[in-house]
Amino acid sequence: MHCLPSLVMALSALLVALGVLHLWLFHHQPSCYGKHEPCQPKEGKHPAARAPRRAHLPTRCAWFLQELPAFLVPVLLLALRNPPRFAPLGCRLLGSMFCGHYFHRTFIYSFFRRGRPFPLKILFFGVLFCIYNGFLQGYYMVYCAEYPDDWCKDIRFMSGLLLFLFGMGVNIHSDFLLRQLRKPGEFTYKIPQGGLFAYVSGANFFGEILEWFGYAIATWSLPALAFAFFTLCFIGPRAYHHHRYYLKKFTGYPRSRKALIPFIF
Repeated sequence: MHCLPSLVMALSALLVALGVLHLWLFHHQPSCYGKHEPCQPKEGKHPAARAPRRAHLPTRCAWFLQELPAFLVPVLLLALRNPPRFAPLGCRLLGSMFCGHYFHRTFIYSFFRRGRPFPLKILFFGVLFCIYNGFLQGYYMVYCAEYPDDWCKDIRFMSGLLLFLFGMGVNIHSDFLLRQLRKPGEFTYKIPQGGLFAYVSGANFFGEILEWFGYAIATWSLPALAFAFFTLCFIGPRAYHHHRYYLKKFTGYPRSRKALIPFIF
């Protein structure tokens, strides 16, 4: 397999288009899973109208299956490359950042999940996306990326790495705080407290967005920037809908909190 710049460009452009499409489809209505399931009936339908029952998987199993391809596909691309690629150091570190995130999401985060059963339809599209994005990011890094030997000293790499690590720390800590809100077997939703939840309703989403923009800066690449943009379009609206849900459900919800970006939005 060889590097095809046109393929990288086309897949990156499609990722941006998918982000815009998702933003357009779900800026008014949230995706129907988690606290937003079942969805509110569409305008014109009787409130008693119910969506048809959908097949579900336990949340831990679903998250494991969904996140696994994003870790596995880049690893397989690296293993299948002939000759193997062990240099430059910048490629190894940047590839480790991407795979490290999804190693955590697959083998650690998924086994600590506490939540409602996950719809198979959402899982199917999640798996497809993780295969797609895992291939794009892995293919670029394994076959196309070229960095100077001193890339690890470049301001773009260092600042991007710091932003990535900070965002990952926020994301992991926020997920930990969310898990502590429930006892095992509980499915009720409560007001998140602590950490960046003092400022925003979607602290975990904010952390993940910072992660991928940090990764985009550190790689200085189009595929990573396209993924960061897609992440913003995908989980940004979800943070907004979470915020509206909390305001509607809890009369004592802190009004000073923003949805996603502290003090701004």
